[in-house]
Amino acid sequence: RFELPCEYLRVFSRAKEVRTLGTPVTGKEQVNITAIEPQGQYAVRLTFDDGHDTGIYSWDTLYELGERYQENWQGYLQKLAASGFSRQPADASTTARKRVTMLYFTYLVKQLRRESEQLQLPATVNDVRDLIAWLRKRDAKLAHLFRDGTVRVTVNKQFAEPFTRIDDGDEIALIPTSPIAPVAD
Repeated sequence: RFELPCEYLRVFSRAKEVRTLGTPVTGKEQVNITAIEPQGQYAVRLTFDDGHDTGIYSWDTLYELGERYQENWQGYLQKLAASGFSRQPADASTTARKRVTMLYFTYLVKQLRRESEQLQLPATVNDVRDLIAWLRKRDAKLAHLFRDGTVRVTVNKQFAEPFTRIDDGDEIALIPTSPIAPVAD
């Protein structure tokens, strides 16, 4: 049995766009997995909160990544150093994460089964556009609730634009544009 960090799985993705990079993948210290989709009986597709979703991991690949974890990880750290990169200290990347209060209205209350919640957003969420994209990826079964044009967003009680920045401690409200919930595809 292996317990592999999300960062490790992300930087060792078998996706072509990762394997063909000339430099090691960087800045994934706080990446998380938002979805795991079976790919037949032989593999899973992992979706990460940074948007990467093209890596398919066969059971053999996952086993090999587990068996060779120490060797692979040390090699990755050496490549980082040789390329002039370093991993962010844990406290620096943690402070980049934002804690926000989310408020939900009308049908969102029923669909999400809550009126409000505290969320720790990934460091990759910087503005309203990023937030909506992240909410879609967070739970694929609820993604239809966050389609373009289905909600208005307020940040600290002010209507927001897609480019409105999100900061630690913000209060964000999602207000549906229609009283009728959108239907899943």
